[in-house]
Order: sequence, then structure tokens, then C-alpha cells
Amino acid sequence: MAGIYIHIPFCKQACFYCDFHFSTSLKKKSAMISSLVKEIEIRKDELQNEIIETIYFGGGTPSVLSVDEIQLLIDTVYKNHSVINDPEITLEANPDDLSEEKIIELSKSPINRLSIGVQSFFEKDLKLMNRAHNSEEAKKCLQIATQYFKNITVDLIYGIPDCTNEEWKENIQTALSFGVPHISSYALTVEEKTALDTLIKKGKIKNVDDEKAEEQFHILVKELTEVNFVHYELSNFGKEGFFSKNNSSYWLGKSYLGIGPSAHSFNGKQRSWNISNNTKYIKSIQENSLPIERETLTKKDGYNEYIMTGLRTIWGVSFDKIERDFGEKYKNYLENQSQKYIQQDLLYLENGILKTTSKGKFLSDGISSDLFMIN
Repeated sequence: MAGIYIHIPFCKQACFYCDFHFSTSLKKKSAMISSLVKEIEIRKDELQNEIIETIYFGGGTPSVLSVDEIQLLIDTVYKNHSVINDPEITLEANPDDLSEEKIIELSKSPINRLSIGVQSFFEKDLKLMNRAHNSEEAKKCLQIATQYFKNITVDLIYGIPDCTNEEWKENIQTALSFGVPHISSYALTVEEKTALDTLIKKGKIKNVDDEKAEEQFHILVKELTEVNFVHYELSNFGKEGFFSKNNSSYWLGKSYLGIGPSAHSFNGKQRSWNISNNTKYIKSIQENSLPIERETLTKKDGYNEYIMTGLRTIWGVSFDKIERDFGEKYKNYLENQSQKYIQQDLLYLENGILKTTSKGKFLSDGISSDLFMIN
């Protein structure tokens, strides 16, 4: 089983914290859609006839596309790949794009999962991040969307300057009040060369407080686990039956094909990524040339990647798999390197599986990097 990710590189306006590839000009939208169609056709054999179980529209802001444009891309996937009977087809969307008319239209399309980028229900937070929607639009969109879609995930951001712990609890409870079965939540991160980075350096916005972010992470875990959400990955919480199949496939090492500028692909042995430039991407595809770079993963790369993804999830890292896939040397290294974290109650062993404790979850990326094989 494999997945297809389609990157839609357009946004109405730039969020201050974002470092993903996108353009705020929609002039090339039509040429981009044609190029995405063509790339799907050109690369139809790359997954070697694996069955497609997920299609994911990410970005950027895929909800700037019309339903007809989305349908064209889905039809192209079906024409060029074998797809399971009931695939998970996700559309990332911003509340300001989701009018009642658009939601109803989407509900009649093959899209069966919405990922709605709310981030916060407080106006001050939305303005600080330069989001295109306001709080009322977020609430109205969720009120309508939940009438037409069972499978909805809401994105929330914690660690926002001047967002108190009480406000953060209110954000979580507001999202839950709409009955959504999945929440993805991320710490506000200051990436280099973003508008947020510049504004913090100029003293116009307070810097992110890592301690407060960690506090709010633990509040998030407590509030959601109390209402039977499973914390199945560092940033993802879902009711049983509503885990993201697309995201889970990344963490479990399944193959996926990334279509569009800046999109990444993985076939189990090789990683590849498209150029992050809309004009060059379109020109190259129109000339029947893939604007792509590839790298073959070494054994060490594969081990490090498994550690990074495994420790972020409830499935953890299997010592048997390490020995089977990478050899005894790697297994012994992991056993030795992980001891200090087990003693500090940040990791624990359960039936030969290494997992993070509740105390260690927030620190999992840092712990992983220390477990990497360097030499």
C-alpha cells in the first residue's frame, strides 16, 4: 500500500511563521494544475504497481482550488494507479475558503477528510500569525463542516506569545465542542528568514517561550486524553478509527509519491524531492523533464530515520526490527545509547519496543538525535 501527496503551492496571504513553499500570486494556477496532471502521468510507474490507499492535498492552501480542479487531479490519480475501494482523501483547507456552498460541494466529491487550519480561536493570535481568517469564520466553518463530514481534523498552534495557559485550554475546548475526532497540534516555531523571525529580531513580537510551549503541550495531552483521544504521534491525537492514514504511512515507512513543486517522495530505499520554484517546475514538466533530485538511503540513514519516526509514535522502535533490518551492531548501539534515557524516565521498554514516557514525549526529537548512528 502506498500514498500520493499533491502539493498545491498557493496561498491568499503569507502566515508569518510559515517556511513551506508557496506563492501568494495565483496567476500560474491553471498552468500549475496542468503540470500536476502531467507529473502524475509521467511518474505513474514509480510506485511499481503498489495500491494507493491515501491521497493527500497539502500546501500551501489546497482549498484555493475549485472542486472541479480537485476532481481533475483525483481522476488523474485513478487513471494512472490502482486505488483501494475506500481511500482516505484529505484536503487541507483554511476556514475563509470553506463557505457553506464550498463545503456542500466538497462533500459530494471524493474528498472524505478535511484538515482545517484553525490554529487559534483568539483574534489576537490570528493577527500575530497573519492568518487570513478570523475567529468567527473558524467557528462557522466548523459548525457547517461537521454536518457534512465525519472525518475532520483541526490544526492548533501552542506556544504563541501572550497566549496564556487558560486561553490555550479554551482553544482546545472550543475545538472539542464541535465534536471533531482528530486534532493536530504544533508548537509555534521560529524558522529562519520567515516574517516571524524578522519581527522578533526587530522587537515587534515577543520571542517564543520554550518553557511555556512545553507547559501547553502537557495541557494539550491531559485535556485530550481525558476525552479518549489517543496520542498516537507527537503532534497528533485521534479518536479510535480516526488516525490519519496518510500521516501514519510516513511514520511506518510506507512508500509515497510527492507531486508538485517542493514535494518529497519515498520508495523504501530512495528519497526524492522536486524543485521549490513554481516557474521552473512548470517549465520543466511542460518539457517532459522531471525537476527532481534523488538520494539513495544508506543503512545508517535508514536506521536514523526509523529512530526519528518511531519514537514520535505509540508504535515505538522495535529492537527486533533494528537487528533484522540493520544488524546486531545497530541493536547493541541503541541498547547502550538508550540506557541513560530509560534511567531518566524519558524512555521505557515494553516487549522489546522502545517508547517515550509521558515525560519524554515533548523531548522525543532531541532524544532521537542522540540515538542516531553518527559514524
